[in-house]
Amino acid sequence: RSSAQALLRFLGFVFWVTAAAQAFGGVLVILMFKNYRYLFQESYLSLPGWLAIAAALVLLPTGVLAVSTSIKSSRNKQGTFMYLLLLLLCLEISSAVLAYAYAIRTASQLESAMGYLVYQHNGCSQDPGSRAVDVMQRKLQCCGVHNYTDWLKTTAPSWHLTACVPESCCKEKHSHCGGHLGHLEQLSQEGCLKKLEVQLWFVMLYVYWCCTVLSILELLAGVCNGILMRHQTFHDLQL
Repeated sequence: RSSAQALLRFLGFVFWVTAAAQAFGGVLVILMFKNYRYLFQESYLSLPGWLAIAAALVLLPTGVLAVSTSIKSSRNKQGTFMYLLLLLLCLEISSAVLAYAYAIRTASQLESAMGYLVYQHNGCSQDPGSRAVDVMQRKLQCCGVHNYTDWLKTTAPSWHLTACVPESCCKEKHSHCGGHLGHLEQLSQEGCLKKLEVQLWFVMLYVYWCCTVLSILELLAGVCNGILMRHQTFHDLQL
């Protein structure tokens, strides 16, 4: 019993710390799909992030109950703690499964969506799709889907007739870069697809492993709480 109390108290402090890590992962997922919403147009793709944030909020009172129950047990605390653990398991497992499934799905659709936006780019800053491509290239310091030569295959004649690429392909340190292919050293020659895939998998796997590890810790906390409930008498129960 004393070992279960000590472990439950330790897990309570762990829940407080991991709540911040869980919320951070959820925010990363939401911002990821918000910043590149023209590539990921399905609004439900950010659902794992919202579930992770909800789980982080539930982790805070769960940690308080874990510490409180380990110090002074009562049936009300232990029962509430078990219900919160069950709710957390549902949130964590749902978030982990969705994060992994959405990562696989979006990675397979990313190349075609990015290629379409690049192909339709017309150099007009007022066009939302063109502006989204420019923002992506500046943020990731990349050019084209696979490399800068993708711009020579677009519908806009200005790119392949004048042998230039959008100015968003220019490196930050070259402020006077005009996107001309005659000055390749001023351009980001790496494609955006690989960089965005790495960022996507990092964010989604971060949430996936956070949820998986926390699910294991919550099961362990449930076992510890069950041990304490076996030693708790029923005299404090009232109808």
